[in-house]
Amino acid sequence: MFEKLPRQVSVYEVGLRDGLQAESRVVSTEDKLRLANALVAAGITRIEASSFVSAKWIPPLADADALVPKLPAGPTWSALTPNLRGLERALAAGIPEVAVFLAANESYSLKNINMSIAESLQVAAQVSAEALRQKLRVRAYISSVWGNTEGESDIELTVKMTRKLLAMGCYEVSLGDTVGIGTPLQTQRILEALFYKGVSPGQVAMHLHDTRGTALANALVGLEMGITTFDASVGGLGGSPYAKGAAGNVATEDLVYMLHGMGIQTGIDLGKLVEAAKIAQELVGHPLTSKYFKAATGVAKA
Repeated sequence: MFEKLPRQVSVYEVGLRDGLQAESRVVSTEDKLRLANALVAAGITRIEASSFVSAKWIPPLADADALVPKLPAGPTWSALTPNLRGLERALAAGIPEVAVFLAANESYSLKNINMSIAESLQVAAQVSAEALRQKLRVRAYISSVWGNTEGESDIELTVKMTRKLLAMGCYEVSLGDTVGIGTPLQTQRILEALFYKGVSPGQVAMHLHDTRGTALANALVGLEMGITTFDASVGGLGGSPYAKGAAGNVATEDLVYMLHGMGIQTGIDLGKLVEAAKIAQELVGHPLTSKYFKAATGVAKA
């Protein structure tokens, strides 16, 4: 057991975007920059900064155009671009990497992006083609891969979507357990289906929500099967406004603690990451869900 674990893992921080978009309190641009600088100081090198989506839909991210040009140098910064208009704004702001977003469940796709799966694939193809023409790197998200409250999603649909996104030129596809419904054996089945159809572990990331406490267990399965990129959110911030009851992403501190304890390098300073989480907690105005953060700051009870 644990004989094939990677020596190093890339942690893709999504707290600034996926975390803050779910908050009722709108965090100012200046405070987002405070958090961004703290994450950089902790050694995180891949960070999703915001989303170039209409402010009407996600008010907490309305300042993407102002935020991106002020971000500190060092990391690879990324932003979600839901359509060509969003890409145009991203290019003007100077972001080096963009992400397209789809769902492996028809009902969630309609709720979340107001498009069918077929329509979302067409838009993703348009955005990817133009982004690549403009020399940007393109990442992709597929949400609801493990299913939603209506039941499990079709694994073969996820396989087909992943292969299409890779063929479009996306360098990596992040698979999302949007409502935190996944279990380890289900995770194994999903990854086996992808790898059997020619997708390599290096082309896949995992984006796990911890609604039912299984995020780290699913991450461990991914590690054993060769996954080396995991999305995580400082303090466990997050949750989907279109997935009722979905908790935040797996906390970056919890993930890093587990990885370091297993001898897997991340390049992240866990102590400085806790300091970043303190800022995040101050900005959102409520306790964070991260278990490591609670233990490190003396919140956990015996």
